[in-house]
Amino acid sequence: MGHLNEKRMVITGSSRGLGRAFAIASAAEGARIIVNGTNESALAETVGVIEAGNGRVVPVLGSVAEPEVAERLVRTCVERFGGIDVMVNNAGIVRDRTLLKMSVDDWDEVVRVHLRGAFLCTQQAALAMRETGGHVIQVISASGLVGGFGQGNYAAAKEGMIGLLRTSLLEFGRYGIRSNALWPVAQTDMTQVVFERARSAAAQRGEAVPDPVDMGFGLPEEVAAGLVWLASDGAARFNGQILSFNGRKTGLWTHPAEVHGEYRDTPWTVEELDAYYRDIDPQPVNPPVRSRTPEN
Repeated sequence: MGHLNEKRMVITGSSRGLGRAFAIASAAEGARIIVNGTNESALAETVGVIEAGNGRVVPVLGSVAEPEVAERLVRTCVERFGGIDVMVNNAGIVRDRTLLKMSVDDWDEVVRVHLRGAFLCTQQAALAMRETGGHVIQVISASGLVGGFGQGNYAAAKEGMIGLLRTSLLEFGRYGIRSNALWPVAQTDMTQVVFERARSAAAQRGEAVPDPVDMGFGLPEEVAAGLVWLASDGAARFNGQILSFNGRKTGLWTHPAEVHGEYRDTPWTVEELDAYYRDIDPQPVNPPVRSRTPEN
């Protein structure tokens, strides 16, 4: 028996990249999968790979930013497999530009797919899970926690998905619906810009081009093991956490914690605040470090 035997799963954005790897790995572990994408031929190719491995899969074509597609994803899972156990919000696009050059369309397109799509699919999944319980997994990114140069739209959308996760945690618990997030670090089309910058920087310094593994990136099929585990019963006690995984390094992240908290019986004055913080250094701003032991 596989780690996901008989789990009924919807994985959005699963016609390519990480989503495709998630779907193939989950099906190989016994899950019944609804795959999704906007490219019909790529979606059919993913279906073919899963069926060739005797997996059970049904495709749903369309953008998760459209309410009718989100509804159809969940309805198809319920009709074909008898219910839904896991919703994986993975669909996404990038339109990279610095904030000073980013157009409104660049912003809206990315936020629409990532954040609106995650909201619509989370809502539809939770409606179907109210009587049975279930699990919603948001696929996030380093950009959502530490920012990303040229990715203000993507970073804001991914941070928004973290807010969606934490609100789901508060609202869905009474229905037995768990909420988690996966922070994958993988070599995909979306992360090619990182390697291009690394190659350019290495060339300027006259150094060897760094290996993606040494930069902290795993192959999609390696990183897919993290999604399989998080969706499995082995992770059933986890609720509200973020799992980071690059195939070789794993980390568990939880809610931010307050630092330097101080309470007074009377309201603070500006002078008192100035005196209190005078000898306190700001918390460091930690950029993502791509290495064999990254905190990302």
